[in-house]
Amino acid sequence: MPSPTLLRAPWQPGPDPHPQGPVLVSLTEFTARRRGRLLPIALDGLRLRRAWPLMPGAVGMWLWVDPLRGRSGSVSLWRDEAALRGFVTRPDHRRTVRAHRDHGRMRATVWTADHPGRDAVWASSVGLLTGPAPWPAPTQESRTS
Repeated sequence: MPSPTLLRAPWQPGPDPHPQGPVLVSLTEFTARRRGRLLPIALDGLRLRRAWPLMPGAVGMWLWVDPLRGRSGSVSLWRDEAALRGFVTRPDHRRTVRAHRDHGRMRATVWTADHPGRDAVWASSVGLLTGPAPWPAPTQESRTS
């Protein structure tokens, strides 16, 4: 059953908003051990989002929050794995992960979407976020970390 409190920020396009062919979808989730940790991680996500329009290979993204369950995260679309790797190795991203990793549980999954339709990607992401744990793979090319 979908969470009635799963909220998302508006779509934030990247510099490559209309890629030809498949895209890489990255879904991240942070579940805070204490509710007081949810706001700091959400604010850090908003800070990272400011750089989004300048990220090479970024197609677009949503930030999401589920305040009643103490969770937040992002759904991002990338032109390829190299672009995603460029983001996760950025100093500001690494600093955010390090600052929050001891205050909750982080998980992520990545899959390839053959047709980068935003509605379909969001629906697949919501299915994972509201489905059973561990996350099932949306496609055979999925992997989780």
